[in-house]
Amino acid sequence: MRTGTLKQILLITDGCSNQGENPASVATIIAEQGITVNVIGIMEDEQTEQPTGLLEVEEIASCGRGVSQIVYKQALSQTVQTVTKQAMNETLQGVVNKELQQILGSPRTMEELPPEQRGEVMEVVDELGETCDLEVLVLVDTSASMANKLPTVQEALIDLSISMNARIGRSRFSIYQFPGRKKPIQQLVDWTGKLDSITSIFSKLASGGVTPTGPALKEAMHQFGKKSLKRRLFHNEYPDVEEA
Repeated sequence: MRTGTLKQILLITDGCSNQGENPASVATIIAEQGITVNVIGIMEDEQTEQPTGLLEVEEIASCGRGVSQIVYKQALSQTVQTVTKQAMNETLQGVVNKELQQILGSPRTMEELPPEQRGEVMEVVDELGETCDLEVLVLVDTSASMANKLPTVQEALIDLSISMNARIGRSRFSIYQFPGRKKPIQQLVDWTGKLDSITSIFSKLASGGVTPTGPALKEAMHQFGKKSLKRRLFHNEYPDVEEA
C-alpha cells in the first residue's frame, strides 16, 4: 500500500487571529488539498483558565482535519511530538479505511472489524507510520504576546526533529513565522531534514504586530506547491543531476 508523502501544517500560537480571513475557512481549503492542519495553543504556566484568544484553536484543526491541543508552555515539547504523530496516524487510518472499503465492497472501517483483524490492521498503520515520508511546515505565531514563549518553541522543534528522524521514512521540515515583515509569513528555515540550525535564527526573532492567522495559513499552503515546482524546474534544467 502506497500512501505518498504525508503533508502537515503545524500552527503554534497563543492567541486569536485579528486580521484577514477566517482561519477555519482557510483550513478547510487546505485540507481539501491533502494537507492536514494541526494547531497547538500555548498557555502561560501560571494561567488557570483558558484565555478566550485560544477558542479558535479546536475549530481550525477540526476544519483542517487535524489535531488540536492547548498546553502549558512547560509541556510544549512533548505535545509537539504527540500532535504530529497523532495526526499522521489518523491520516494513515483514513487511507487504510478507504482500502478496506474497496477490498470488502462495503463502507466498513477498522472499528467495525473483529478484534483480531483490527489488531492486524493497526499493525499495518503503525508500520506505515514508521516508513512513510512526512513533510511538516511549522507556522509560528511571533506576535508580541509570544515573545517569552519562543525559546520554548525552539526547543520543542529541535526535539521534534530528533524524534521524527528516528523513523525509517524521510522526515522534512520548514519553519515560517507570522506576521512577516512585508507578507503574511516569512521563511525562517527552508525544507530540511534536521532543525538543529534554528538556534541562531530564533535568538534574532523580533516579536510584535498583529495576528493574521488566516492569511498566514493560506500562504503556508502555497509553500508546498512552490517546493514541488522548484523540484520540477531543477530536474528539467539538469535532468542528469540528482537533487541534493
